[in-house]
Amino acid sequence: MGLLAEEFERRLRTLQEAGEFVDPRVAQIERLKTKVAELKERLAQRDETIAELATFKELAVSRLAAQHDEIVRLREQAAALGNVRRLLAARPGTAPYGSCS
Repeated sequence: MGLLAEEFERRLRTLQEAGEFVDPRVAQIERLKTKVAELKERLAQRDETIAELATFKELAVSRLAAQHDEIVRLREQAAALGNVRRLLAARPGTAPYGSCS
């Protein structure tokens, strides 16, 4: 028998003499229970993050819709007043005044 096996047998006998019965299945069950608890916690955290992101997305979309409505309203108002002059479109490849380009 190898040195490792002898050490295992010695520890097993010591535990049995002390009244503790070591069952590898029980140890595996405990490890798996711990792992399941960790995974449940990770899953709960992920679900919380998803809920927060969904709320953020809903808020962002509603803000974008409100901004779009305001832009449409302002364009209609400007067209009705007729006192707003359109600026010429910039030529391709030219930078606006004051830019660092």
